[in-house]
Amino acid sequence: MIPTLAGVALAPLLLWQGRRVRRQALRLPEAAGAREGEVGSGALCLRLLIVGDSSAAGVGAASQDEALAGQLSRALAQRLGGQLRWQLLGCSGHTTAQALAQLRQAQGLQPADAMVTALGVNDVSAGLGPECWLQQLAQLHALAVERAGVRYTLHSAVPPMHDFPLLPQPLRWWMGDRAASLNQALAQQLQACGDRGMESFALPRQGGHALPDLMAADGFHPGPAGYALWAEALAERLAREWQAVGRHL
Repeated sequence: MIPTLAGVALAPLLLWQGRRVRRQALRLPEAAGAREGEVGSGALCLRLLIVGDSSAAGVGAASQDEALAGQLSRALAQRLGGQLRWQLLGCSGHTTAQALAQLRQAQGLQPADAMVTALGVNDVSAGLGPECWLQQLAQLHALAVERAGVRYTLHSAVPPMHDFPLLPQPLRWWMGDRAASLNQALAQQLQACGDRGMESFALPRQGGHALPDLMAADGFHPGPAGYALWAEALAERLAREWQAVGRHL
């Protein structure tokens, strides 16, 4: 991890770089399309709730069908061998606290067996510490249990921000380090949890950052091919975990 003194010394440069990135970044829309649906055939095998930020909302993909929600739902239905119902609560710019508020206020929230979260990038940008982040994720899970009946939550780890082509050095290095510290803290917290887990995923790299063909034009979000790889990793883990949970119901 980057020593505190190094962060303090770099603070003016990091602040300037962060403002410059926000001014110059290409702003892509959220993926178009319905935010709930059904995939697969046969008996109902899973009801899935997806909660998160711009990556959950599908920024970088033209439609929800080729974004995380659509690709994850299909991949899960194939693995579980039945029909899957899904619902998405995602918004560009959301921190975990804002996602928690959205879930609390959501109208038309459907029952769900499992939840997948895609959060943390905006918490890193906001300078949120690990302890506060862990508390918010725990509250998010508890609220999903209360409001939707969720029995298992899979947290997608904060992506390796040191791979994001958009970010200049040393901002990329600093944000990657903060992302890693959040992931490490979450992994430690979840070691004893049977109803929550974390799945880490990194896009294949070339030249020190993620392959361009897997990234969106903004250099910050996945493109459809990147979402496909991410969805497959989450589906593999969630299918395995859900089958284990089902044996204890």
